[in-house]
Amino acid sequence: MHSQNTNRTQDETVKTSRDWCRILANYRTPNLSRSLFEIAVTAIPFLSLWAIAWWTLSFSPWLAMAIAALNGVFVVRLFAIQHDCGHSAFFLNRHVGDWVGRVLGVLTLTPYDVWKRAHSIHHSTAGNLDKRGLGDIDTITVDEYRNRNWLGRVQYRIYRHPLVLFGLGPSYIFLLTNRLPFGMMRSGAKYWVSAMGTNLALAIVLATIIYFGGWMPLLIIFLPTSIVGATIGIWLFFVQHQFEETQWDEAHDWELHDAALLGSSHYVMPRILQWLTANIGIHHVHHLYSRIPFYRLTEVLQDNPVLAQAQRLTIRESLSCVSLQLWDIRSRRLLSFAQAERLYGPL
Repeated sequence: MHSQNTNRTQDETVKTSRDWCRILANYRTPNLSRSLFEIAVTAIPFLSLWAIAWWTLSFSPWLAMAIAALNGVFVVRLFAIQHDCGHSAFFLNRHVGDWVGRVLGVLTLTPYDVWKRAHSIHHSTAGNLDKRGLGDIDTITVDEYRNRNWLGRVQYRIYRHPLVLFGLGPSYIFLLTNRLPFGMMRSGAKYWVSAMGTNLALAIVLATIIYFGGWMPLLIIFLPTSIVGATIGIWLFFVQHQFEETQWDEAHDWELHDAALLGSSHYVMPRILQWLTANIGIHHVHHLYSRIPFYRLTEVLQDNPVLAQAQRLTIRESLSCVSLQLWDIRSRRLLSFAQAERLYGPL
């Protein structure tokens, strides 16, 4: 991966992460017309593909399933809008954003207020070795792995296996664990209301589908759309922080803004994929200043070319990130199990 420390730019004035925050504040204001347009160009194709898949189901279940799977990319885009609402980045009125997010949470199978809280914790602790957990992909250090018993090592290897992370994991999270406010079970009624309210709305939607079409639309359309969307979403979240030269520090050395900028990747994709994923690949900018609407992130890179070169990760390069499982405090990079064994002996 061709990364570049943005604290050492080619500009005459060296910018720190805090300097960038002041610059990025200029891009935080959303445009109501643009926000409504982005909702329309996402929701209309999503609903249209649902209708086409349902119509196709009468003569070709396999074609219907393929259309449903394709619709998963619009689930990702709906989630991106929900994501921006959670950061109060999509509308000037926070209450409007929250209610849009709650409605979208039914379509993305994600209780909005529960997710919003967990995601806020992720943003405030990302890269902090002493505050790992909620809202993160579990990552441990080489030393922590070596200090685990055999069962703990096996469990971690299973968890980090691609078939679990990107096969079973997305369905488990979005179809099952999202049904309860895990991590916030005792944090107040708000999160139970969010989870149960989303479940109730989802149950009504699914019951309506079954009433008019039976179980086939549920199995052939709803599940493929949801699972493909969830899988793409988990993959994107993974590569945004799980790359070789990411940044992790113990609490006494950890700094919020540096961790946000240097511990997040710039996932470089073809323009069509960048549009379908709502620019979420420009994650280093998003993490440093999460109030910027996703449709203004490209504007940031155009105006600040040095940020366009920071933490660049291509699709081809991102495939190798799957083999990186352990953070090495000494070399300050993510290692594979094989690399860790070559450096430090049998694990």
